[in-house]
Amino acid sequence: MRVLELGPQVYVSGQLYEHDVRLAAKQGVRSIMNNRPDGEAPGQPLNADLQKVAEELGMTYVFVPIIPNALTREDVETFAKTCDELDRPLLIFCRSGARSTRVWEMAEDL
Repeated sequence: MRVLELGPQVYVSGQLYEHDVRLAAKQGVRSIMNNRPDGEAPGQPLNADLQKVAEELGMTYVFVPIIPNALTREDVETFAKTCDELDRPLLIFCRSGARSTRVWEMAEDL
């Protein structure tokens, strides 16, 4: 799992798997946000499965799906509001991390 820092205690990565969620918990991550809709690619873990693992480990997990190439202002506003409400450290993910990074940057301009 490759992780980049977006801001103070806010990180982004590509697709997480159950073992990544467990590793994030061991590293002190308190919240995870998934920006990837279910069913984008074969073999992609289901949101509900990742959420179950995260919550079993005591983390907050939220699903804010963002459809590539169909990003709306409402998506950005929802993303920003959700980020503001989550405990840090926060790990945000999508397929590669690029979509989440882009939305983060747009949310910073609101």
